[in-house]
Amino acid sequence: MWSALLQSLKVVKMLNTLRKNSVSDQLDTHQKALCVNLDNRRYGTFAEIGAGQEVVRWFFRVGGGAGTIAKSMSAYDMTVSDAIYGQAKRYVCRERLQAMLDQEHELNKERLRDTRGDTTAFFAFADTVSARNYKGTNECHGWMGIKFQAHPRDEDSQIIIHVRMLDNEAALQQEALGIVGVNLVHGAFALNHEPELLVDSLLDGLSTSRIEIDMIELSGIAFRHVDNRLMSLKLVELGLSNAAMFAADGSVLQPSEFFYRKPILVERGSFRPVCNVNLDMLRCAHEKFSQLPKVADKEVAQVLEITMNNLKRDGEIDLRDFLARADAMAACGYPVLISDYFEYYRLAAYLSRCTREPIAITMGSGSVLDLFDEQYYTGLDGGVLESFGRLFKNDLKIYCYPLRDRNSGEMMTAENLAIKPELQSLYNYLRDRGDIKELDNYDPECLDIFSREVLGKIKGGDDSWETMVPAAVVDVIRTNCYFDCAPVVPVV
Repeated sequence: MWSALLQSLKVVKMLNTLRKNSVSDQLDTHQKALCVNLDNRRYGTFAEIGAGQEVVRWFFRVGGGAGTIAKSMSAYDMTVSDAIYGQAKRYVCRERLQAMLDQEHELNKERLRDTRGDTTAFFAFADTVSARNYKGTNECHGWMGIKFQAHPRDEDSQIIIHVRMLDNEAALQQEALGIVGVNLVHGAFALNHEPELLVDSLLDGLSTSRIEIDMIELSGIAFRHVDNRLMSLKLVELGLSNAAMFAADGSVLQPSEFFYRKPILVERGSFRPVCNVNLDMLRCAHEKFSQLPKVADKEVAQVLEITMNNLKRDGEIDLRDFLARADAMAACGYPVLISDYFEYYRLAAYLSRCTREPIAITMGSGSVLDLFDEQYYTGLDGGVLESFGRLFKNDLKIYCYPLRDRNSGEMMTAENLAIKPELQSLYNYLRDRGDIKELDNYDPECLDIFSREVLGKIKGGDDSWETMVPAAVVDVIRTNCYFDCAPVVPVV
């Protein structure tokens, strides 16, 4: 009796130590798995497709797994997997992951709710992964998630992430997956009340040279106050990914899945706020881009892209300013891509990973001129020549929107850009190839709209700004008093 009591006290002491350490210090993978196993409230299923049972293996290895693992299973064969979870369009996709989470979690609750529901918080962890194949020809990525109760009898909560494995060997990819999975399970239980710390913990024990997390979505009762757009921003800010994406309705998107088999048209800007000229630029480029033989009759993915460099002021990100821009862009109905790709050739390389269809970027004449500024390419051995080789590697198109000089009325277009003499021949070559195209289908009324001036008018109380932005954006800014906009005074 005394021996059993002493052993029980030792377990409690160990668990309290691990919990204390988890607040003050970073636990390693072994400690995280053990911490979960020693918490007798947690009980659930691990279901893993592809790359082996890498996550559950940790919970078996550290000991105490019998108190945590209700069931562990794997279904490598597509037919078997379909029979268990229903058919999906793709083997490794979010749809399949969600089916796994829903089914396994509901089975646990149905089977065990009556016998231990008052003291147990049930969970289901799942992943569907494509690790490096024998020939090394496949995309190495996977979907991973956990559906869980934060407390016994609680409503469900859920975390879903998408990972890209960057190791060159399958064994190393599997090892990295196991570590990410343990971090996710531990974070769901120990850090669900601090979602930013949860996100930060996902690559504990790893580096971004091995794993990239380019999408995260937190939902359910434990995350009812979480804005997933901020979580997307956090992924890029922390360096867990170089890009993250969300839809106009605020829902999180996985970029390669959204862009899959679609031509892509991107407009980069500060969008502080998004103005009529921004939408006119996108409209003009879309009209021209859609006329290309390889694009005609296809759905073009149109995206507004904003870089971390554009979001930071004085080295920090103002979250309210970010949400103001995000809400204004959402009011226009376009998805938003947040990226850490300051150089356009890096953005182009990223987009090329997401689709085999044509890609286009639209920008103003001033931005096209900046492309030929050699100071941006000192880090490249081949300088400006290497940058353009990378940028136009996959037949990318740049659509140039004109700029009108207010004093002289002269138009700066793709035809008359004042390129440095030593680079003029390079520019002419790119124009002749059709890589840089002029936009002549613009709305003249938009040419005198500049976001900085619009922002100044909003802050200064000059209501003329309302004619310079879409009506839906006016409503968003007025309603939320964004960009220091004065609140609307009700008429008495």
